Amino acid sequence: MRELPQKEANLFKQILKCYENKEYKKGFKGAEQILKRFPEHGETLALKGLFYSHLDKKEEAYEFVKKGLRYDLKSAVCWHVFGLVYRSDKNYEEALKCYSQAVKIDKENLQIMRDYSLLQIHTRNYEAFADTRHQLLELRPQNRQFWIGLAIAYQMMGKPDLSTEVLAAYEGTLKDIPSKPDYEHSEMLLYHNSLIEETGDYQAALDHLGTIEAHVCDMKSIREKRAQYLLALGRQEQAEAAYRVLLAQNPDNFAYFDGLRKSVGLGSETLSAEEQVKTLEMFKQLQQEYPRSNAAKRLPLRYATGEAFERIADEYLRNMLRKGVPSLFVNIKTLYADKAKEQTVEKLAMGYLAALDKSKSFDNSGSSTVEPPTALLWTLYFLAQHFDFRRNSDQALAYINRAIEHTPTLVELYMTKGRILKHAGDFVGAMNAVNEARELDLQDRFINSKCTKYMLRADNMAEAEKTVVMFARADLADPLNDLVEMQGTWFSLECGESHERQNQLGRALKRFHQVEKHFNDFTEDQFDFHMYCLRKMTLRAYISLLKLEDQLRSHPYYVRAAQNAVRCYVALFDRPDGGDSEEMEGMTEAEKKKFRSKQRKAELKAQKEAEEKKVLAAQEITKKGGKIDQDPEGLKYSKTEDPLGEALKLLKPLQELATERIETHLMGFEIYIRKNKLLLALKALLKSHKIDANSATLHEQLVRFALAVQKAGDSLKPTVKSVIDNHWNTLYQSYGKDLSGFTAAFLEKNKEEGSVPHLVSAAIAVSLIDPVNNKAKAEDILFLMADSDKYESTRSLENCLLAKKMLKSLRSSRLQEFTAKAAKWFPKATALQS
Repeated sequence: MRELPQKEANLFKQILKCYENKEYKKGFKGAEQILKRFPEHGETLALKGLFYSHLDKKEEAYEFVKKGLRYDLKSAVCWHVFGLVYRSDKNYEEALKCYSQAVKIDKENLQIMRDYSLLQIHTRNYEAFADTRHQLLELRPQNRQFWIGLAIAYQMMGKPDLSTEVLAAYEGTLKDIPSKPDYEHSEMLLYHNSLIEETGDYQAALDHLGTIEAHVCDMKSIREKRAQYLLALGRQEQAEAAYRVLLAQNPDNFAYFDGLRKSVGLGSETLSAEEQVKTLEMFKQLQQEYPRSNAAKRLPLRYATGEAFERIADEYLRNMLRKGVPSLFVNIKTLYADKAKEQTVEKLAMGYLAALDKSKSFDNSGSSTVEPPTALLWTLYFLAQHFDFRRNSDQALAYINRAIEHTPTLVELYMTKGRILKHAGDFVGAMNAVNEARELDLQDRFINSKCTKYMLRADNMAEAEKTVVMFARADLADPLNDLVEMQGTWFSLECGESHERQNQLGRALKRFHQVEKHFNDFTEDQFDFHMYCLRKMTLRAYISLLKLEDQLRSHPYYVRAAQNAVRCYVALFDRPDGGDSEEMEGMTEAEKKKFRSKQRKAELKAQKEAEEKKVLAAQEITKKGGKIDQDPEGLKYSKTEDPLGEALKLLKPLQELATERIETHLMGFEIYIRKNKLLLALKALLKSHKIDANSATLHEQLVRFALAVQKAGDSLKPTVKSVIDNHWNTLYQSYGKDLSGFTAAFLEKNKEEGSVPHLVSAAIAVSLIDPVNNKAKAEDILFLMADSDKYESTRSLENCLLAKKMLKSLRSSRLQEFTAKAAKWFPKATALQS
């Protein structure tokens, strides 16, 4: 039965309005009224299920929607509702099937087709999206959104020429063009212009700018685009004039200076002596024209060299130190890519300090100019950051301590001291220093968050949790959970890494999955904008959003969380049921037994304390009406039956959206080699090799892969063996199966470059090739970093700890010797103290 009597039909229309207005309880009551008289009315049953879905009763929702479909299988409304329920559960594949069925039944229902198109673009099915948008346009050619939607579809398919044709056709239908600039019309015209630019026809784009200028609100975009097009067309004089107009409006925009430089024929990154003189002369004129522009003073440092650089840097540094600009070092540290410039900056700053100590001036020339007392403070602050950047912790600490003696109330000094100690490996000292900074300004949320991060780095979880909730609302039942709800990704990430260091893999995985959830939410949040942006005509911003979402999972936070989680899952696979942990590497069986006994006692004590805390916390949360965490230990993750399968779920988004990152494929190899999927492992190696053939981790993985293939031997299927053989030379060059020769060549090449990570990789490789006979050889390779100064630049604390871990796994008798050497390089590192 589909037709309802007049009274019930009117009530059914009211129910639909209730759904549109989000009055779900009222709509639910209306549906029940109809169903009392007509219990087999399929569309009402389906709507009742939809209301159940929005009232968080999912099982009842599916039950009633399916029941409605049974009674009315050919109803477009029932299929549409079924799609909406699936969509609310993020089951987009099934939702699309339901929408497709609904469209087949009712081909002219605009609401169904609109919802169908929204889901198509959300899942990036651009061809189907274009088809649906074309059908909508045919049904309602007077609707502006349908024209724009079709243009967007063609653009996302990589066909901007078709997009421009669609917009040109739409603009041709307009009769009432606003006489004054109208925002929505203006945005559509600028979007049209960006499409012409995307086709590569800059002359047409420039001509189009001239025709739309009178109707555009955003004149800044017009001027910027005109300058870009003139430059792209090689019309240098006109481009120069255009960029000078832009600089007059914003003389601190680096892009404008860059455009001006290119327009006067000085666009090369490597300038000749003559070009350098011209460039510096141009900036000198600009500094006179815009005396308050920081960019005009900073940019010459990028292009000057030798004596010219020293002269300009001297003037720039003096001005900044005199003014007391805390961000001075951050502003110029990019120049340190050039070692000569780094040495010049150091020489100048050391000269200032000596002169200030002697004559309270920046030089010893007998000048009567006396600098303000703060000049000494900011010079010390700058030098502390400079030597910290060079990882000379002793000198950096000496300067920052002197700065603190000079002005013991400046927050930035304590934060910098904390950073220096962190780089030196003293995480507890770093935490205490940043906590001092926090106590100097208890109203600063940034410093509070920074202090929390340092506490987590020191694995002081209890203090970190107390500190971070200081800025939470007093009425919150569970402030820590509120931080997760606010998508505090940094907090989840740092907590997870702290738990991982403490071998609490369940808790760590729980935190890393919180980061994954945040990114899922970011992806889902775009859904509402598919309709909103077309309605409000924020088209350029919308295209930027789509492109951002397409590479969102390549964000460093997600990559870091995924890497950590994969490592945890791999550890769970390698050590099921609490097998030997990393701390046990290198121990004898008796030592392992003693260690396990001690560990069990510590775990029981910690478990008892945790239970007591859990009960108290639960009581407090219940009082305030909050939700109790039923799995604080993350057992859902640590007790999974398929850790590698869970790891793959985290990796797949990276394989789709972050294929250019080598970490994606290195992680993939770790999973596939353990699943004995040799072809997938080979595919991961080939992609890693294409990105960075000299990667340290890749070499170790290549050796492991070759050994896995050797071990498989004749059990390999002929087709699998054939594929591996075809790609063998790509990965192993002319060395074939000679892994010793392959590793020797790898080591020799990277000896010259002085790379410690490559030494560690080579040591791991030789120990894998022949664990019995190559132990001494692996030790000798690791000790190369101690015997040669060429490794000093890459001999970081992290790399030293990797080498120490390697020696421990070898049960090396030289472990203590190496630790003593490393402790001399990093005397404050707590991880190297016995």
